[in-house]
Amino acid sequence: MIKPEVLKKGDKVAIVSLSRGLLGMPFCKHELDLGIKRLKEFGLEPVIMPNALKDMDYLESHPEERAADLKQAFLDDSIKMIISAIGGIDTYKLIPYLMEDEDFIEAVRNHPKIFTGFSDTTNNHLMLNRIGLSTFYGPCLLVDLAELDNEMLPYTKEYFEKFFGNESSFEITSSSVWYYDRKSYGEEELGKPREFHKEEHGFETIHGSGVATGKLYGGCIESIYDAYTGSRFEDEPEIYEKYKILPTEEEWKEKILFLETSEEKMSPEMLEKILLEFKNRNILQSVKGIIVGKPMDEVYYEEYKEVYKKVFADLDTPILYNVNFGHSVPRCILPYDAETTVDYDNKKIIIKSPIFQNADK
Repeated sequence: MIKPEVLKKGDKVAIVSLSRGLLGMPFCKHELDLGIKRLKEFGLEPVIMPNALKDMDYLESHPEERAADLKQAFLDDSIKMIISAIGGIDTYKLIPYLMEDEDFIEAVRNHPKIFTGFSDTTNNHLMLNRIGLSTFYGPCLLVDLAELDNEMLPYTKEYFEKFFGNESSFEITSSSVWYYDRKSYGEEELGKPREFHKEEHGFETIHGSGVATGKLYGGCIESIYDAYTGSRFEDEPEIYEKYKILPTEEEWKEKILFLETSEEKMSPEMLEKILLEFKNRNILQSVKGIIVGKPMDEVYYEEYKEVYKKVFADLDTPILYNVNFGHSVPRCILPYDAETTVDYDNKKIIIKSPIFQNADK
């Protein structure tokens, strides 16, 4: 697996809109400005890709333009990081344009960069993982760099700063607080803190025990489910199969699978349906362990736990629950394919291998 280089002050960061075209909408201008300001405060040079600020209707109708931005960012050797603006629902549509493009594939392999985002950006992560690049399920521009409070959320900032570090290993710990989603992201919210709640649970082992070591892989559970079933778009499974994006049964056996639910706050019944689909595909029993993200706003917190316990009742695969990644706020970074040990007895997650190619320099 190819690793990117650690970030340095002065590095260029490409901003891309790979799914929902919110970034260029007038009602997001204050967030765009704030996100750019924060990147500059980190000593980085933001580069907005050519189509990133086009409106929602245009980008929805032109996945090839979204794909072109990602290709251009990888072709530009001066760009060291790519950050997704936000998620959406149809990012999978970029896959044919990019997986058919040998120049793009060669650029990813020869010009590896930090790539970060979450939610439907899962599709980009899984595609880049198949090409061979280790990416990061982590912050995006609009809701992380552009946090409307006067500062980034401390926990999120702590993990974003790991992009500048040279650690050979690090631990993912539980945040001491969690934040509710904002009711509005309008300009009137600038400078207002989020409502927050003390973390009462911490990481919870809800099934199994012991210690598992494997390679991190996963994302938004809806996005992975859609890739298998075409529940939103009929052609999605065909595209995933054509380009062999998803792991084979043998490859699943190497993985620590991380799963999280989106802002749609699916019903417990839907979660059970999805997990049973994965179980029927022999995924849940193949992986070395599971990490589950904190439900957004703690909606269905206990109900989701019971679903996992029910589906895994006849499986040995251990589950660590309530981890701060994905749609929960704040969020850490999870590096794809990093060798990771999850101690289910002591509720610890250790990234054991360097996440950058020059981490020891």
